[in-house]
Order: sequence, then C-alpha cells, then structure tokens
Amino acid sequence: MIVVPSCATTLRAMRTTDLETVMQNELAAYEFPWTQGIFRECLLAGHGCWVLERDGKIIGHGVLSTGAGEAHILNVCIAPRHQGRGHGRHLIARLIDAARWHRVERIFLEVRPSNLAAVHLYESIGFNEIGRRPGYYPAHKGREDAVVMAMELLPAESTPGRLIPG
Repeated sequence: MIVVPSCATTLRAMRTTDLETVMQNELAAYEFPWTQGIFRECLLAGHGCWVLERDGKIIGHGVLSTGAGEAHILNVCIAPRHQGRGHGRHLIARLIDAARWHRVERIFLEVRPSNLAAVHLYESIGFNEIGRRPGYYPAHKGREDAVVMAMELLPAESTPGRLIPG
C-alpha cells in the first residue's frame, strides 16, 4: 500500500536558518549523519538543497547536485517519526522533477545495502543498481560498501507534462 502525503506537505528551498532543524532530523535518522558544515558547503556551492514541510514544520530534506547532463542525489532524510508515510517517495519524486528541469539524462545515488527500506523505495521508483563503492560509508566496525543506483531520464520533449507521482 502506498500512502499519499498530506496536502499540507510542501517543498521549498533550504535556507541557512533551517540548518538547526535539518540537523535535528539528520541526527535522529542516521547513525553517521552529515555535519552542519557539509550542508553549509552544499548551500554555498549552489546545489539544490530542499526541505519538506508538513503543516509548517520541516520533516525532511534532500540535496541534489546537477551538471554535465547528470544529477546526483547526495542526501535524502525524513525525520524518523514521519517515515513510512510516503514522504520519502514524495521528496525523491520532487528531486527527480528538479533534475528534469535541469534537462538531466541520468540521476545517481548511493545507498547502504543494509538500508533495505531505502533500497526497495529507490527500486520501486525506477532506480537500478549499477555498481558498488567498496568501503564508502563509515560503520561501527570499519566501513560499509555503497550500492550505486541510477535511473535514466527520458528527454523532456518525449515526456510532455510528465512528473513522477509522489
């Protein structure tokens, strides 16, 4: 069953004033979270940094890098208390829409193989495993590989008005 997020869910550009809440969500969701400095660098670099709000409160965030006809989803996070309600699917769909706006032909991401919920979500959206990065992520006992996933995006001309449901 797919749960559709509330109509009160909106996506907007991340601001530096959001970083405290973004970090609270990041720390709650991940054992090895990004630092506030990484988010600041992404904002300064001009990456697509977004927050997902529900009823005016930040419940998630995503970071998208674009260039040379490709996009890379660098970070996706939904606050744990809001997970399992379709918000991650909605956020990823909007990141894919942003990539399409930049006329990207392929979008990439990395995910921990141990994060089965995320792997299944990405596969259900249309991402496919294309490789692995050995020792990519820190882990409690050493390092964990990353599954590299990609999705081909059709040229905008061949998909008029098509947006990813979510």
